[in-house]
Amino acid sequence: MTIPERQRLIRVLYDESRSDLREPARPRPVRIYQWEPDRPPARPAPLVVVSHGTGGSGSRMGWLARPLREAGFRVVALDHHGNNFVDGYEPEGFLHVWERPRDVSFVLDVLARERPLGPIGAAGFSLGGYTAAALAGARVDPRILWAVLAGEVPLPEIPEFPGALEALRKKYPLDESLRHTLDGAGADLSDPRVRAVFQVAPGVGGLVTRESLENVRVPVGVRWGGADAVNPYEVDTRPYLDHIPSASGCSAGPDVRHDDFFMPESARTAIRDRVGGEAAAFFRQHLS
Repeated sequence: MTIPERQRLIRVLYDESRSDLREPARPRPVRIYQWEPDRPPARPAPLVVVSHGTGGSGSRMGWLARPLREAGFRVVALDHHGNNFVDGYEPEGFLHVWERPRDVSFVLDVLARERPLGPIGAAGFSLGGYTAAALAGARVDPRILWAVLAGEVPLPEIPEFPGALEALRKKYPLDESLRHTLDGAGADLSDPRVRAVFQVAPGVGGLVTRESLENVRVPVGVRWGGADAVNPYEVDTRPYLDHIPSASGCSAGPDVRHDDFFMPESARTAIRDRVGGEAAAFFRQHLS
């Protein structure tokens, strides 16, 4: 399906290697939103893939896509199946976070078959920040995930899906088969095509292993809000900054909240615009 809309192309791709969470006999859908640069260069333009936050949508990532497109990048934002508000929520979409970087690699495979790809970067907001880091080698610790599912470690509140953990337990009993499933969470999901990563208010920092972060070699830029109570700096952002050798970043402001990056009615559009411009400058430096 393709729908032209304000310089944006919307398509739904299907990953035959994974199943639809509602209808297992069908392939996993991955909706993408594509923006082309205003003046395409003679050679393949650099591409930035954008991953949305928990319960969001690639359709709401225009604040990041627009400055990237204006800077000459191709931009592709994804809707992660089961974790986007366009076609609804499933517990796996919120808790099987390791499926997100697989979505990105699948999309890159499809795009590469259509035409040559230029240098590639990955950007993400909130849970999308983890997604981008996973493409550079960050790995979730399966032992911590098991502890969360078993109730030994409290799961932070998920406003978009308050009963996500209980719903997941109903679908997947706490047995050895589930432990085996979680092994995939700790797999190497890095994609060698991704040459730079930009994170905005990243999540899951407390679940990734220090060893995997220390092995990330691509440039990583990080921005966060000083008043972010959803992904607090000490818990979720600092691990990326402290342990990724190539990571650097700064706060978007001491009073900037998590919501300020995505709420349409937020008065902080200037902050989003500034961070989007900083992302474009980061990728110009590392992908050009």
